[in-house]
Amino acid sequence: MQVEPQILIVDDDAAVRDLLAEGLGAHGYRVRTAAAADEARSTFGSPGSFDLVLCDLNMPGSSGQELLHWLKQTDPDVAVIMVTGVAEAQVAVGCMRDGAADYVVKPFHLPEVLTRVDQALEKRRLLIENRSYQQNLETLVAERTREVVQAMGHIRTLHEELRGAYDSTLSALMIALDYRDFETQGHSIRVVEYTERLAREMGVEEPELTDIRRGTMLHDVGKIGIPDGILRKPGPLDEDEWEIMKLHAELGYKMLKDIPFLARPAEIVLAHQEKWDGSGYPRGLRGPEIPLGARIFSVADTFDAMTSDRPYRRALTYEQARQEIIDYSGRQFDPRVVEAFLEVLPEEWDEIRDHVQRVLAERSSPGMPEPLLQRVKVG
Repeated sequence: MQVEPQILIVDDDAAVRDLLAEGLGAHGYRVRTAAAADEARSTFGSPGSFDLVLCDLNMPGSSGQELLHWLKQTDPDVAVIMVTGVAEAQVAVGCMRDGAADYVVKPFHLPEVLTRVDQALEKRRLLIENRSYQQNLETLVAERTREVVQAMGHIRTLHEELRGAYDSTLSALMIALDYRDFETQGHSIRVVEYTERLAREMGVEEPELTDIRRGTMLHDVGKIGIPDGILRKPGPLDEDEWEIMKLHAELGYKMLKDIPFLARPAEIVLAHQEKWDGSGYPRGLRGPEIPLGARIFSVADTFDAMTSDRPYRRALTYEQARQEIIDYSGRQFDPRVVEAFLEVLPEEWDEIRDHVQRVLAERSSPGMPEPLLQRVKVG
């Protein structure tokens, strides 16, 4: 049920109060009256008690202008129409700057007052509805924003879980490849960590860092297609066997290139045997033609190979391996990657190697609780 607006008439002239009260009452409004500003304050009560106040400008005691200020402070939404004489018209205009909705000049015609009242109440209604709409809109936007943020957080969690599942699978595959070659067990894991450390030193960030890590993890995946008689031959390979061994880069690329999340890592797998001077295989790429991840891998792979024991030789010292890498800068290796390698302290390489070795020592224990690479991560 719609409640008619309530109006307060404030005027020290009883005849004016009665005329306005009768006319507005007949028009359907609920009306109360007050003879002075103090009485009006007592009658007004709390915000929302009245929708509109008709206020005489010139009254004994507090003026209508002072009452206007009090009313707007008490209830900013109340509509106020000033009632004034001709001589006070300019003051009434000033009251509008202070928040009055309109003014009428004595002597007035009741139909004119009714029109001004209707207009003021309509303006008040629209302002309140607009503010309510804005508040509701802000609330709705805030709710939708929270929902979007929550959804994004859920998606991010799912993405991390999926990424973890991907990398766990790749880790298992890498370990399986390592088991096929007893001579190099642990090599792949160390090279992954060395490559990532070098990439970070060069300022590589995500998502490229993950692509480089995955490409390094899978660099030898093509060896699945190499016969064991060649892969595990104890002596040197003959020319024909070497040509078959060299196919592993292309075999690995063909295995991975059509898997969406491994398409970019597959490029590293294909190029991991290329050399800076163009003497590598399978495509003989030169310099920047080689993917950055493959160039970083080349230094990390060579460093690990030189500093690891082999059945046919003892591991080189860090200083010997360092000098070898410097000597081949600009030939086998990208000079920028060599510079980054030299910036990393020897102790950091030792820390990575020692940590990997500890994890490898535990690998023979049954029931490993988490993927190997997650345990290898240093720092």
